[in-house]
Amino acid sequence: MSAPSLRVLSLIPPMTQLNTPYPSTAYLTGFLRSRGIPAVQHDLALSLVLRLFSCFGLQRLRDSAVAVPPTRTLEHFVSAFECYASTVERVIGFLQGRDPTLAHRINTRQFLPEGPRFDTIDAYLADEGEDPLAWAFGALGLQDRARHLATLYLNDLADVLRDAVDPRFEFVRYAEQLATSQPSFEPLAQALTAAPNLIDDTLRELTLEALAEHRPQLVLLSVPFPGAVYAALRIAQAIKAHDPAIQVALGGGFVNTELRQLREPRLFDHVDFITLDGGERPLLALVEHLAGQRSRSRLVRTFVREDGAVKWINFVEPDIPFDEVGTPTWDGLPLERYLSLLDMLNPMNRLWSDGRWNKLTVAHGCYWKKCSFCDVSLDYISRYEAASATTLVDRIEAIVKETGQTGFHFVDEAAPPKALKALARELQARKLQVSWWGNVRFEKTFTPELALELADSGCIAISGGLEVASDRLLGLMKKGVSVEQVARVTKGFADAGVLVHAYLMYGFPTQTVQDTVDALEYVRQLFENGCIHSGFFHRFACTVHSPVGLNPQDYGVSLLPLPDSPFAMNDVGFVDPTGTDHDAMGRALKKAIYNFMHGIGVDADVRQWFDVRVPKPTVKRHHIARALEAVHPGHTSTKQKSA
Repeated sequence: MSAPSLRVLSLIPPMTQLNTPYPSTAYLTGFLRSRGIPAVQHDLALSLVLRLFSCFGLQRLRDSAVAVPPTRTLEHFVSAFECYASTVERVIGFLQGRDPTLAHRINTRQFLPEGPRFDTIDAYLADEGEDPLAWAFGALGLQDRARHLATLYLNDLADVLRDAVDPRFEFVRYAEQLATSQPSFEPLAQALTAAPNLIDDTLRELTLEALAEHRPQLVLLSVPFPGAVYAALRIAQAIKAHDPAIQVALGGGFVNTELRQLREPRLFDHVDFITLDGGERPLLALVEHLAGQRSRSRLVRTFVREDGAVKWINFVEPDIPFDEVGTPTWDGLPLERYLSLLDMLNPMNRLWSDGRWNKLTVAHGCYWKKCSFCDVSLDYISRYEAASATTLVDRIEAIVKETGQTGFHFVDEAAPPKALKALARELQARKLQVSWWGNVRFEKTFTPELALELADSGCIAISGGLEVASDRLLGLMKKGVSVEQVARVTKGFADAGVLVHAYLMYGFPTQTVQDTVDALEYVRQLFENGCIHSGFFHRFACTVHSPVGLNPQDYGVSLLPLPDSPFAMNDVGFVDPTGTDHDAMGRALKKAIYNFMHGIGVDADVRQWFDVRVPKPTVKRHHIARALEAVHPGHTSTKQKSA
């Protein structure tokens, strides 16, 4: 059968990332082209921000700002409007790397209008009369200092958009409350029928421009997060109003986790098809169907609307092997126009928003797939397939040749140590110089020797889940690691010159106040001993697809009844008999981790971070140091070394 000639356009809807393209369209476009199907891609998330934050865009924003009740943010914007209008395109160019010498003017603190977001600089605890950013950037961090100030400037403008146009606007979570585990489509339906605001109008203009440029017959909307759903459906609205004959398909991470039980027919007022799980096979079937080469009844993992009701069609065919999905392509995406932002001054955290990374997957799914908080029953976790190191490095070489950029972010749930070792050896055998980072399990296979080998191949940073930092709860989670093991693995990476980030969790079933205090003490010691460089505490959420959601009795909790949900369903409430006030715990944990990442309070009693009375840690104060000493004789903590 010849390849269908259907023209396919993949769109990245707002909001995802501004420093680098979200990779789903690159994967799908590369796959379709490998099958001879004409495919292109367009990043409307980036286009929207660049259009709004232009001189023309700010003129329109000012008109909105003067028409609503004033706030401190709006008053500052209106009073300093001429300065904003004259600097915004210069700042955007600087953040795109096109005008690096502007850093000198930005750093004078006289060039940019400084709104409320700049108040945060005062929180850096500088001494009286001292440069408040000197501790972070020193005398030589000219570009970094300026990018941080320019990022605060953009955040001020985002706050203006929120106050004047749409209170739901954020750079990475736009109107996510309309979609996150939302059992009813009604809030989204009302939002989509409301009069369009400035953001909606701008997005519609950009959508029509993309249609005129690419003239697609099928548009793919990749929705990775709840914060991209509203804008994706506004795009679909614009497409259907322009030309109802253009077919629109919806897919991506949000769909795969939250719409698996979909019964809401109104969603199909905007889209024609909704596909689940790995997109290659359903998409190939859909393209063949629209080209007249496959009947509708032979669609794969696809929701449609028939006779006013949602219908699930799943003609069973094997998925495309990971080795055969093709090489992602960024062709068509304006790589030179992405913005390198610097929100967080911590060197590890900045990787998520600073610089453009080629995103690639070492393996499909997770080789461990046991963690009780994870959606291990879903395809993106449960179907594990690895590609050979030869195939991976072939893809890396092709991407470097296409983009001219050698930075890679491996976006696996947990990259397998065996595959990373083979990858490192293949990179070194070919003498291919790249920089890469990704997510792993802190398992004992990652020896200091392997950490060095990975670093030699270009590994600059590693993230992984320590989660609750409690051996009892790690066992309940089936994480397969212990706190001491995590300390040894992370120390091995850190000693190899690799930055280490720990994902941390609170609020897990049966977690007590004592567990939380002890976990924070462990985390403090990991920072003190130079094992980790950054971390993030997030609140545990029970999902219907996780072992906790599927078997709550095994974890000592009971689930709250779920409402009848024709639309989104993922998070589920639960009753924990311990009765811990996790909100109070979360405030302290986040405050502590923020300060630890900036070198503040690392040697202090962890109880100081709590605004409620908590017990003393039961963990001995030098527990981690002694655990490291047992396998690394002569080890001393970072504090001891500096002393």
